Amino acid sequence: MPRFAANLSLMYTEVPFLDRFAAAARDGFRAVEFLFPYAYEPAQLAALLQAHGLQLVLFNAPPGGTDLAGMAAAWDLQARGTAALPGHEAEFRDGVQTALRYAQALDCPRIHVMSGIVPQGIERESLKDLAVDNLRWAAAEAAHTGRDILIEPINLRDMPRYFLNRQDHAHELIDAVQAPNLKVQMDLYHCQIVEGDVATKLRRYLPTGRVAHIQVAGVPGRHEPDQGELNYPYLFDTLDDLGYTGWVGCEYRPAAGTSQGLGWRDRALAARAAL
Repeated sequence: MPRFAANLSLMYTEVPFLDRFAAAARDGFRAVEFLFPYAYEPAQLAALLQAHGLQLVLFNAPPGGTDLAGMAAAWDLQARGTAALPGHEAEFRDGVQTALRYAQALDCPRIHVMSGIVPQGIERESLKDLAVDNLRWAAAEAAHTGRDILIEPINLRDMPRYFLNRQDHAHELIDAVQAPNLKVQMDLYHCQIVEGDVATKLRRYLPTGRVAHIQVAGVPGRHEPDQGELNYPYLFDTLDDLGYTGWVGCEYRPAAGTSQGLGWRDRALAARAAL
């Protein structure tokens, strides 16, 4: 049975960020994920997780910035990661070390590291060695505290010129890095837009043990999973058939109210409880 985690950056935007923990718990979520914690003190977030009985299962390393204020502002300034960005090696390392400090304080087992936008005039393939070196270093640092580093293929419609787009590209990087705690964050929304054939991709890659986190959203609008072209009941059955026991992050933008749109989740859980 899938275990669903609410994404507090995209869901519950009807209320301020710090109030979303309580809202998710009221709706029956036992786990959450979000994009970035760097605008808040770790102790403040840890207290909210504990107060509402929530587990934090994933967040992103800073997409840029060299100090905490810069890291908190980087996403809004269009930064999209530094793992494959030439000349930003020190910025990448500062960001990973900051993320690992937050992960330890928040008892979060995995961190998504963003690759960045391929600069104009540069070919993606020429950045692969840089990405491998950075990811190898990040995985080694994360291993000291038992954390996983995740990489995520992201579609080029939502994020033009993003370095990492395909599932096979992500697994090629893992082959090159050779670190057991470097794994894939497989977002089925991005996978459908870029590649399609999502169930076959799940059957190919989940048995490798390299997929540490799944995310879902409807395609093409990135709303609730029951809206759009993907057959999520079938895909959830596929996850069960493959023995996936990790979390499924609900990284979608509710079409209306967040709580009102959770019927898809309740139906999925009820269907599996009846088996």
